[in-house]
Amino acid sequence: MKKYAPLRPSVAAAQAMAGAPSYVRKGSIEVRLARSFQEIKIAQKLRYNIFYEEMQAKPTWKMKITKRDMDPYDVFCDHLLVIDHDKPKTKRIVGTYRLLRQEIAEAHEGFYSAGEFDLGPLMTDHFRKEMGEGKQLLELGRSCVHKEYRSNATINLLWQGIAEYLKEFNIAYMFGCASFDGTDPAELKEPLAYLYHNHLVAEDFKVTALSGMHEEMNLIAQDDIDVRKARRALPPLIKGYLRLGCLIGNGAVVDKQFGTTDVFILLPVERIAKRYSKHYDLKTEANDTAESTKAVQ
Repeated sequence: MKKYAPLRPSVAAAQAMAGAPSYVRKGSIEVRLARSFQEIKIAQKLRYNIFYEEMQAKPTWKMKITKRDMDPYDVFCDHLLVIDHDKPKTKRIVGTYRLLRQEIAEAHEGFYSAGEFDLGPLMTDHFRKEMGEGKQLLELGRSCVHKEYRSNATINLLWQGIAEYLKEFNIAYMFGCASFDGTDPAELKEPLAYLYHNHLVAEDFKVTALSGMHEEMNLIAQDDIDVRKARRALPPLIKGYLRLGCLIGNGAVVDKQFGTTDVFILLPVERIAKRYSKHYDLKTEANDTAESTKAVQ
């Protein structure tokens, strides 16, 4: 099936893969970047199992043939892996997060999220000054963990690995798309309105959904929102991001391929570094249920 593989050995982000360090290990579980294209392909198979078989997204014909979730961004992203060394080699990758640094995005196809949201406010000189000298953005995506490993212990190790990556590459802000199940924003009006009224990105940095895709989030007046009900309706991954201090872009986007309604999240990394770095004790607050491993598309 090699003709369907979108991985090429000449891409920029792959240059250092062979020597990728181990970020954290506890028992048989290790978190590190992929060190080979074979490992990326195994991670793509895990993504396919979760997104298309478990969550019933709609695969392309290439994905059906290869049983891998893949797109053009895979060739220049870093792939953070959760590896269980007690498993057979072809089954030991049990979790993954796709990471796209700004310096790599600007040298290639840009950011994945730009297909749904206008990232212009994050590219201004004003925002670069806010980030600080030598700092850059990081896009998170394609997050998933095998159902047998959806525990706080595994998620904490994954986030500790992310914290080490943030430090290694001088990341100031992370961003990405977080998803609600379902494609009818009207059925999600209470949690969407809650996010709009309570966690919207500041005007200077307000990322908005692209014209033609923009679904209104301000569907209920703030005083009419049942806050407890709205918070209960938030996907656990979004709850976790909110606990870490994330902000939400303006406007949702319906993703029919994945059967989701997406919102934009922007997350300063300072709290993550303090909570998950090797220099600090791990906490369990960022991802508090098994559902926390649903995709950030």
